[in-house]
Amino acid sequence: MPHAATIPEIIRNAPIPTWFGVGGRADRMVRPQTLDELRACLDLDPGLRVLGSGANLLVDDEGVGDLVVRLDAPRFCRVEFGEDDGVVRAGPGAALARLILDCTRRGLAGVQGLAGVPASVAGAVRMNAGGRFGEIADVVRSVTILERDGTMRTLRREEIAFSYRTSGLDRVVILEVELVLSPGDPTVLRRRLLEVMAHKKSAQPMGAKSAGCCFRNPVLVRTIEGIGSAGQRVSAGLLLDRAGCKGMAVGGARVSERHANFITASRDAGAGDILCLMDILADRVEQTFGVRLEREVVVWGRR
Repeated sequence: MPHAATIPEIIRNAPIPTWFGVGGRADRMVRPQTLDELRACLDLDPGLRVLGSGANLLVDDEGVGDLVVRLDAPRFCRVEFGEDDGVVRAGPGAALARLILDCTRRGLAGVQGLAGVPASVAGAVRMNAGGRFGEIADVVRSVTILERDGTMRTLRREEIAFSYRTSGLDRVVILEVELVLSPGDPTVLRRRLLEVMAHKKSAQPMGAKSAGCCFRNPVLVRTIEGIGSAGQRVSAGLLLDRAGCKGMAVGGARVSERHANFITASRDAGAGDILCLMDILADRVEQTFGVRLEREVVVWGRR
């Protein structure tokens, strides 16, 4: 049965902000203020897409026909800290970077290794964001979700299919994430935070228009000398580097000279340039090593 709440104002031909800074627009975009308004959006378009920070997203130049929902209202961005129990409850639109800083100041350890990951809390959980310093699944206790039919339920950590860069939560709308952190010295935690950021700044093009790593790190099906053994997960950046991909370009899209798994976009780039370059890079690695890379960047387009 449709929900009684009024559907929020529909913005037509709305820009979709992403970290690439390129790509098409949304035919329709809404910014619900309440849970009931969000449910009304699902009644209008059960196939709607939820926009987070746009950090791991590329929108095709032709744009998106599905309803796009931005959960940036206060109701969806709040963060609550428990009383001396290490529990943090965060809304889907809360900025991960701000959450990490607040936890560090409060002496809560467990998220500092995620420093430099540009994501909303929901986006980070959905893709199980992380890297060599840990992943968000390490500290998740539960996730409250909204099914496409409007049903709300809470999943315990053991009910969520977390694995490398995935959670199995692609088809639901995340409403709240509950984290469990451990006590720590704020000074020590801040030092750790700065160490992680320094490492990333030295190895990644942090200031460029980029969506982070373009490809997932693959598991080798056979041993490749100088790369890794069969069954081992290896760096996609290493494969791209060894295949001579640094500096390759299509239009305004270019592979970073600092990290081969990053594509940066210039002001005159189009989403088509980035998509074309990603296909060329995947072909190059497959021809060189027999390994087919899978995209980590989410691509939105018309169905």
